[in-house]
Amino acid sequence: MDNNRGMTMMLSNLENDSIFSPEQVLENRGRVAIFIDGSNLFYAALQLGIEIDYTKLLCRLTGGSRLLRAFFYTGVDRTNEKQQGFLLWMRRNGYRVIAKDLVQLPDGSKKANLDVEIAVDMMALVDSYDTAVLVSGDGDLAYAVNSVSYRGVRVEVVSLRSMTSDSLINVSDRYIDLEAIKEDIQKTPRQSYPYRSLSSMGFLDDPRDSEGHLEIPE
Repeated sequence: MDNNRGMTMMLSNLENDSIFSPEQVLENRGRVAIFIDGSNLFYAALQLGIEIDYTKLLCRLTGGSRLLRAFFYTGVDRTNEKQQGFLLWMRRNGYRVIAKDLVQLPDGSKKANLDVEIAVDMMALVDSYDTAVLVSGDGDLAYAVNSVSYRGVRVEVVSLRSMTSDSLINVSDRYIDLEAIKEDIQKTPRQSYPYRSLSSMGFLDDPRDSEGHLEIPE
């Protein structure tokens, strides 16, 4: 009986030793590169009913690891001074901004797709980071995520579940629902930034269709 009890305890200890807490997992992330789809993040925040505090967001996504670089991709109207003020604030507060001119479509809407830019940057820097944090739910990025994974990179996808393609989640090493961390990244009521909200600026792509429904990426 004593031998059986001892064996049971040993197996139990081995099982416990093999389980890593989320904190332990984050400690082994190495160098982190962050890639943020600005449009996707904004509309996720809109769905959650929060405004993003970009300083808190950067801290939460880095998680105490060594940050290589944080990229923020967005469409922009370069004649809009308010937008330029926001982007200047981002550049001075830890982000590398990749801005692409909005193109007006025949239906009158404006759009700037930066999937290619995100994918190219993820691949170009793949030898410089150990963990990629992709803030987007766009399934078009699944191939790029899978490619960098085969190069030995750990990929964490952060997005709102209802706006996230299953194909993107399936090729990631870790998925984080924005709803689960919204308390950590939202602005408090007393906070204010020297720029208007992104919605009033109108330089983010509108993913809604003609009937006003939010289009979910496949």
